[in-house]
Amino acid sequence: MLINLLRVMITRSFKPFIFEKSCLQRPVEYSDLPNLGLYVHVPFCREICPFCPYYKVKYDAFLASQYIDALIREIQLKSTNSTKKKITSLYFGGGSPALIIDYLGEILETFRKYFIIENSIGIELHPDNVNPNLISTLKDIGFDIISLGVQSFNGDILQILGRKEKSDNRKKLEMIAGEGFKAIDVDIIFGIPGQTPKAVEEDLRKAAEYGATQISTYPFIDFSYTNNLQKPLNKKEKKVLLDTIIKTTEKIGFNRTSVWTFARKNSPRYSSVTRENYLGFGPSATTLLRKDFRINTFSVTEYINMLKNNNIPTALVLDFSYRARELFWLFWSCYNLYIDKNNFFKLFNKDLDSEFWLEKKVGKLLGIIENNENGYTLNNKGAYLFHLVEQKYADQYIDKTWRIARENPWPEKIVLY
Repeated sequence: MLINLLRVMITRSFKPFIFEKSCLQRPVEYSDLPNLGLYVHVPFCREICPFCPYYKVKYDAFLASQYIDALIREIQLKSTNSTKKKITSLYFGGGSPALIIDYLGEILETFRKYFIIENSIGIELHPDNVNPNLISTLKDIGFDIISLGVQSFNGDILQILGRKEKSDNRKKLEMIAGEGFKAIDVDIIFGIPGQTPKAVEEDLRKAAEYGATQISTYPFIDFSYTNNLQKPLNKKEKKVLLDTIIKTTEKIGFNRTSVWTFARKNSPRYSSVTRENYLGFGPSATTLLRKDFRINTFSVTEYINMLKNNNIPTALVLDFSYRARELFWLFWSCYNLYIDKNNFFKLFNKDLDSEFWLEKKVGKLLGIIENNENGYTLNNKGAYLFHLVEQKYADQYIDKTWRIARENPWPEKIVLY
């Protein structure tokens, strides 16, 4: 009900969002897009964690080699500019990208043929994959940001999640910290049954002590297609833990940089796809352009087959109305707690205050936004309201879309109310 009401109020329309089957090989127009990022989804894991909602399959060496060929072809097909495009970042997520470490240098070189990577190159790592050779190789080929999926340093909590941990997470994090990466992110999940404020505080303090420059905290969400052994804590219990996170990160010298992320003061910020525009590569990867939002097929084999025939593997496309595209930008700006008037004007050639005068007025009345020199900032009250909206968004929109895309690699249509 909350999401439905917000959708109608903010879009000023009763029409649903509709993803439709992509029958045409649409050109990927990105030459005029500011702040463009790149994302690569690597869909392989040694073990499938029951709580993880992302698309992945068990690692198979032959399938992975075919995926590499397909990925390189996708980069070539999507890189349509006659001159190299400057991009803000390149990020490898998963799955477990470390499982294709032998190919990562080749993939980076392919990207560098078509893009100028101005800032960071980041990668997600599972602690079990971390070893000195891996870390040294990543540093040598150009990665400067690492995100370590610890989830918790508490063995009992990991067992509740169904995580079969084999690593000494402290040792792995300290190993990464010793190599001098620009930013080191640690993922921590909160809202797990049996998790206390004390346990959350210990996780945060340990992450900071062992070398994290950023801590990404995520609420435990029970997606309909995952195999969670336990159900998440309720809203009230999660709020207690979130309050603990806010207080603890402040004590240990971390600033809040988004609804769920906290970075050490004066350290670079890390994120995956919270970009104004980005190109996605790999099965299930998404692409956000000026006029549409695209989703690649949720099938490794279908992805490979499409690219063998030189076809871009887009399964679904959401064509934005102008208003809907502005709202998508506003949604993720709110997640980042920072609504920048200048960035809005660069992307839309419109005045933010004129386009969202009503939303600004409501935000001021509710006391959830504050002025800054370039626009507006969500305060902690606003961040908590967005935390609630984000979870509802995951339940109502992401869960449905990803579930259907998993069941059918080429859905005819997905309607989101």
